[in-house]
Amino acid sequence: MQNVSIKGFIYAALSSATFGLAPFFTISLLLAGFSSFEVLAYRWGIASLTLVVFGIMLGETFRISRKDWGTVFILSLLRAATSFSLVIAYQNISSGVASTIHFMYPLAVALAMMGFFGAGLLSSGKIDFEGGNTTIGLIAAGLSVFFYGGYIVGVRKSRAVQIPSTALTCYVMGLGALFFIIGGYLTGGIRLANDTYTWLNILGLALPATAISNITLVKAIKYIGPTLTSIFGALEPLTAVVIGCLIFNESFTPASAIGMALIITAVTVVVVHEKKKESES
Repeated sequence: MQNVSIKGFIYAALSSATFGLAPFFTISLLLAGFSSFEVLAYRWGIASLTLVVFGIMLGETFRISRKDWGTVFILSLLRAATSFSLVIAYQNISSGVASTIHFMYPLAVALAMMGFFGAGLLSSGKIDFEGGNTTIGLIAAGLSVFFYGGYIVGVRKSRAVQIPSTALTCYVMGLGALFFIIGGYLTGGIRLANDTYTWLNILGLALPATAISNITLVKAIKYIGPTLTSIFGALEPLTAVVIGCLIFNESFTPASAIGMALIITAVTVVVVHEKKKESES
């Protein structure tokens, strides 16, 4: 039992740390002129193909029952909506702010007021995207809280818990890629990346920040559950804030530090309290 918990903690920490790299690669592609749909189509498409190869090499099965497809489809919608709302947030507020708000998903409703108070202190120093709107950015990041929270609970509390981790993640990503490809073609098409710098950003986004982060997330949830997994989510906004400050020159003021501390402290208190209640029951 202890070995299972240790594995779960390692997977959760790895998932959060690698997912925190997503803003860097995403913003780099957006600044290069790629649309939200283009960025996400490349991200999820390449990640899902990578997991297919990975699964085949390990001899894992991708066969799931007809009853499981409905669950996979709903989970893919939630996961795709999470990514899309975060990209919109990155375009309107700083990546550190968006990632920190996103970290509030364990609170979803219970601490909404406290969470958005902390977010308000954070909301400055965004990347200079033309036409950026702080209100839209905050709303988009806030929506990601609920989409991602629904995805995590769904993985643990639905038929998805019986589906092999690699297969589940692959199907969720594959369907997500299809959604974004359709969205791309309906809004101007998807261009072919043709230079080394762009492909390095695409591969960075698709492999460590997506394939690795998502497969380890699913494994963490199955080993230690959504509550403990969410505690390790603190590594995600920390990684994003550091990258935002060092790479994109996003400002990090005392107010930003207070806002971030409020959110991380609130989330940690709530999830620890909920875990204690679960243990007592």
